[in-house]
Amino acid sequence: MMHTVIKKKLERFRFVRLLISIYRMKAVRALVPLLIIGLVYLEGQHELKQIHLGKIIHDLKSVPVSSILLMLGISLLSVAVMSTYDYLIRRHFRLQLGWFRTFRYAWIANTFNNMIGFAGLAGAGLRTLLYKRSNVPTSVLAPAIVFLSPLMITGLSLLGWGTISGLLPADRLMQAHHWLVFAVWGIALYLPLFVLLQRSSLFAKWINRGEGRTAWLTVGASVGASLLEWVFAGLTFWFIAGELLGSVPPVTIFSIYVVAAIAGILSMAPGGIGAFDLIALLGLTQLGFKSDHALAVLVIYRLFYYIIPWLIGLVLAALEFGLPGKKGAERSGDKVEAPLTLWQKIWGSPGQYTFLGDLGVWALGKLVLASGLLLLLSAATPELVYRLKVTEELLSLPVMRISHHLSVLIGFMLILLSRGISLRVHRAYIWTSLLLCGGAVFAVTKGFDYEEALFLLLVALILWISRTRFYRISVPLSSKSILGWLLLTSAVALGYYWLGSYTHHGFLKHLPPGIRPEWLRQHSNVAVTAIGGLIFSWLLLILLAALRPQRKADALAADKDMLRLERFLAEGWGNALSHKLFLGDKSFFWAQEGRVLFAFARVRDKLVVLGDPLGPMSLLRNGISEFRQAADLYGLSVVFYLATPAYLPAYQSQGYRFLKLGEEALVPLADFDAGGLRNASLRSVRSRFEREGYVFEITEALHSAELLRELRLLSEEWLAGRMEKGYALGWFSERYLQQSPLALLRGPGGILLAFASIAPGYDRKKTVSVDLVRHRKDTPDGAMDYLFLCLMEWAKLRGYGSFNLGYAPLFSASCHSGALQEEKLARLVFERGGHGYGFTGLRMYKEKFGPAWEPRYLSYPASVTIPLLTLDLVRLVSRHPEEQE
Repeated sequence: MMHTVIKKKLERFRFVRLLISIYRMKAVRALVPLLIIGLVYLEGQHELKQIHLGKIIHDLKSVPVSSILLMLGISLLSVAVMSTYDYLIRRHFRLQLGWFRTFRYAWIANTFNNMIGFAGLAGAGLRTLLYKRSNVPTSVLAPAIVFLSPLMITGLSLLGWGTISGLLPADRLMQAHHWLVFAVWGIALYLPLFVLLQRSSLFAKWINRGEGRTAWLTVGASVGASLLEWVFAGLTFWFIAGELLGSVPPVTIFSIYVVAAIAGILSMAPGGIGAFDLIALLGLTQLGFKSDHALAVLVIYRLFYYIIPWLIGLVLAALEFGLPGKKGAERSGDKVEAPLTLWQKIWGSPGQYTFLGDLGVWALGKLVLASGLLLLLSAATPELVYRLKVTEELLSLPVMRISHHLSVLIGFMLILLSRGISLRVHRAYIWTSLLLCGGAVFAVTKGFDYEEALFLLLVALILWISRTRFYRISVPLSSKSILGWLLLTSAVALGYYWLGSYTHHGFLKHLPPGIRPEWLRQHSNVAVTAIGGLIFSWLLLILLAALRPQRKADALAADKDMLRLERFLAEGWGNALSHKLFLGDKSFFWAQEGRVLFAFARVRDKLVVLGDPLGPMSLLRNGISEFRQAADLYGLSVVFYLATPAYLPAYQSQGYRFLKLGEEALVPLADFDAGGLRNASLRSVRSRFEREGYVFEITEALHSAELLRELRLLSEEWLAGRMEKGYALGWFSERYLQQSPLALLRGPGGILLAFASIAPGYDRKKTVSVDLVRHRKDTPDGAMDYLFLCLMEWAKLRGYGSFNLGYAPLFSASCHSGALQEEKLARLVFERGGHGYGFTGLRMYKEKFGPAWEPRYLSYPASVTIPLLTLDLVRLVSRHPEEQE
């Protein structure tokens, strides 16, 4: 693929590899924003201490409606200007997209990137997802994304040169904080590097697909598009400052914005939050404006330029992915997940942005979350006095207070239910819709907040439009997830208390004389309201069990019908792992009207299928889709453990990924001859043990109680106090051992030295395997060689095609230079996690029998995180198996 070649060539440069390595270090990504924000805070703590939250709320509530509409209008226009990027790549790469669709895609990508992205990463991922919906080929899309991503800060770099040259004077700000000089120079130097890259022959070859160097007109248009974005953003900041602060010097305010934006970019924080705000605050206070007024400018700027456009982007995203959503299409197991783009592979995305795989319901979940936060924010801050007077004339004061408390309760419940919306839970959709409508009513009755009510009704309408997307019966909830949401809602409750307590107190100080509404003095009840809302919301959700009717989920794993399994395997649909199904620790899912069998065990939110599905190959793809859809009803993922190469195309067609776990040793019995030259060592072992009186025998089921007692004593000696492992490994169970023949090795005195259970393949004698193998500690060297040799000769005489010596992990698997970091971590966990008994040297031991090695894989959906999956598998294998007596 072209993007793979480009990535390899890019990574040959040491500088690029260094940048990638540094950025992939999560500690660096977390520390850099914290260090920059901490530095700015230390230098601006005096200004921060002068801020009075109550006064800021009062000032914001006093802004005329006409000014609010003007500020909002210029902010939305500035965001719309950012669509120039998409029109640029649309023209340069000749993308077949309509003008309005391009604008929609641009708005979604740019607003998400403003809120959560760094250097265009979130925008790149979203553009990839959106453009693929319009059938833009990957061969065109990957270069377009790579072309677009680095040009987004060129305009800011050009403005940085304006600051350095004095055209945009910010001398006072940079003299007070010297580190900003280095920040401005660093961003300024980006522009010449960008131009050199755009005009290079390498860029022409890799990105322009051999069509020559990038034209100067295109380079100029690229920089111009970026300059347009930053100029309009700066003008928006200046306009808002002018509306709130009065007469302000436009060039000076614009210069402060440029320096603050540079600090925000270098901080790597989403939207530059923290660093941008503190630098802008310092700059405005240097001009003589009070800290309260300066912070009001920043609050409005964040609200109108970031939050409201992002909410519009959420609505557009929800509609973009929600309107065509049919239940069957949404749950199609045949959907192949989109491959990663070059930019995503280089920067490790979408691992950082896993929500991009299903943006529609993610956006709906965040709209519901925003609705809950909006209700709480509205309840925590004072209402407009004239609206309270209107509401009081229509309703009584007790009704207004009850509406206030119910709004808080609904706010908390919407925050909790937002998770269920993101996970497509049908019951969460029903309760959320009812609560949104109720919240809209109470928003009006508590203080005539009609804007808030309209927003809640809009979210309810979008949910109704997307109603077919909410099909799940339940989702698994781990204790860790519950704890996380409990901490989140507790933090929100604490924020509600802090905001409500301080804003009401400060707001009352600045009311005109003679206005003292009684309801504004009730800030002492904020703590009770916060705690009550938090507790009652959790109690209601627990009582309603809105997200987890667990009994229905358990019914999916209830089928363990051994008689039906015996009849099915008798038809010859088994494999080397099929005999382990009689252990009784796995559940059965019958697909395609009972003609395809999936044997699985559940661990957390995953159904782990042992081996491949059983049944006719022609039915497998539809069978896998059927099983995945059934599991998806409960929010569960299907994983295939020890998958074989023959079935990989079926998994790949479902969008699965693969991790090689090891190889299985298969001895072709037709070619196996103990008398051959290569088996001279095995012949000598057999001669020695036969001469010394050792006896090999096969006992058919059913086995005597005396023999089973001998086997148990030997097994306990072999375990030496260790815990049995399960799932893919057999364990000592008398009921299980009665299902098949046993191979026994006795010493000269008749003492049982070793045994092995024989596992037929149920595949018309293609394969026979050894399963449970145990021996005494004092067993002489070569005894197990003799046991296996005799077993193979026995299997050959019975007409079996191959003898399966079992699985051996490859410690070098997935550790090549091109392996993902997640795969390397998974390998480490498999090696160190106690995944089996004595794997070291196991492959070397089996090599003496001359087997053919066949790969075995872990096949998993792209949505599953490999490190967590690996830990779940180790946990599954390490479970203490129940005795099947």
